Amino acid sequence: MSDNHNVINNPEQKRFEIDLGDNKYAYAEYTIAGKNIIFTHTEVPVGFEGQGLGTKLADVAMTYAKDEGLKVQALCPFFNKYVTEHPEYHDITWGF
Repeated sequence: MSDNHNVINNPEQKRFEIDLGDNKYAYAEYTIAGKNIIFTHTEVPVGFEGQGLGTKLADVAMTYAKDEGLKVQALCPFFNKYVTEHPEYHDITWGF
């Protein structure tokens, strides 16, 4: 996993994102509904796949959800797979 990329929460854009330079971003979109966070889409630009950026986004986003006491709905297939593989988040995720 690439450690030289910082994940930030961009609430104005409703996404966690990694600035890759040249106006390119890896991001995980979400919606907040009360005490729920719904992850809807994850995108990593062509040429940046396979570097662990999606996993890094999911790590930070799920830690944020847990720290904020939010319940997660993983509509995004990437987040759904991530949660399936990380049982430490099952207690805050719908359907587990």
